[in-house]
Amino acid sequence: MAKPFQLFVTGTDTGVGKTQASCALLSLLADAGLEPQGFKPYESGCERLSAPADTLALRAAARSQWPVEQLCPHRFRAPLAPGIAARRLGREPRWDTTLAAWERLRHGSVIVEGAGGLFVPIDSQRDIIDLIAALRLPVLLVARAGLGTLNHTALSLRALAERNVKVSAVLLSRATPARDPSERDNRLWLEERHGLQVLGPVPFLKDPRRRHAAFRAALGPLVPHRVRGR
Repeated sequence: MAKPFQLFVTGTDTGVGKTQASCALLSLLADAGLEPQGFKPYESGCERLSAPADTLALRAAARSQWPVEQLCPHRFRAPLAPGIAARRLGREPRWDTTLAAWERLRHGSVIVEGAGGLFVPIDSQRDIIDLIAALRLPVLLVARAGLGTLNHTALSLRALAERNVKVSAVLLSRATPARDPSERDNRLWLEERHGLQVLGPVPFLKDPRRRHAAFRAALGPLVPHRVRGR
């Protein structure tokens, strides 16, 4: 029996396209008949705690009917790092709740999405990188395509290597309409310097459907036995 497809999607920063990348992967897995789930254990900036926007987007991309509570056990209204949002409420997100939610998912195909970058706190003792290490999943690192990404990506890759985390690929995503002249060099440099598969850059497209299609096209090589033409 084939091993389920599992990947942790993290980023060099917030707003780099992690949710869009996660949704693209989930839709590709769903096309392949793998019945995936999207797991976002910590989500901040929720206008309604019962309807966390990123988690609902992941669930829709996976064509899942799982309850929000199982896919996102820790939800906060404040648009802050989860650990800080929890502290403002005088709460401590329970680590065993996170692990119990993962236990229900870990036997199938899953895309796990982090919050912000690697050192965003999720409770008083742990950061996103601690969650990645605990789940023992390979990583897709999403990074901006333009100027500054070499430093941010190298620092993130070094931190992951120090924790013996496998990086499946780096995905470059354009965050603004203007094309940065450093994009081509950035991709080649990252490939040569770090010996990793670098995908993209995904273009900046205002239309959500075209943007989703562009992410799917860039991430297609990561997904085995995908259904073509959808």
